[in-house]
Amino acid sequence: MDKAHILPANASGLRFRDDPVHEEPAVTLDAFLTQPNATAVRVEAGEDARRLIPHFDRLALVEVDFPRFRDGRGYSSAKILREAGYTGELRAAGDVLVDQMLFMRRVGFDSFVPNAPVDEAVLAATLARYDFVYQPAADAAVPVWKLRHG
Repeated sequence: MDKAHILPANASGLRFRDDPVHEEPAVTLDAFLTQPNATAVRVEAGEDARRLIPHFDRLALVEVDFPRFRDGRGYSSAKILREAGYTGELRAAGDVLVDQMLFMRRVGFDSFVPNAPVDEAVLAATLARYDFVYQPAADAAVPVWKLRHG
């Protein structure tokens, strides 16, 4: 896995992208849909990420809220957006735990703003934990069964 870049102090978090950090604050989904100049949106748990699909051309950042670590709706939002072709920054924010970040990376998240600080050594170990994956996802990892059987 690639190495995380620490976000600037005013954004505090981790980022797995090399393009410039998007500095515009994310607005709510409803506000985004009514503001034609907005380029960053925050999707709360339970909101329908598919509403963003017609607006990919102006989106630079989608921030997905994780109100509790056990709330998996944000994973679905990421999968929906990546499968629909969104290539901009996809940020997981909130109650994001380091042991979830590998799986969040697999569904397409490329930046994180967790509530609690992340130990970089623990993050590196977590991201390198598994040599093989068993299912296809938004990342480029080839499932082990496909490696075995072509």
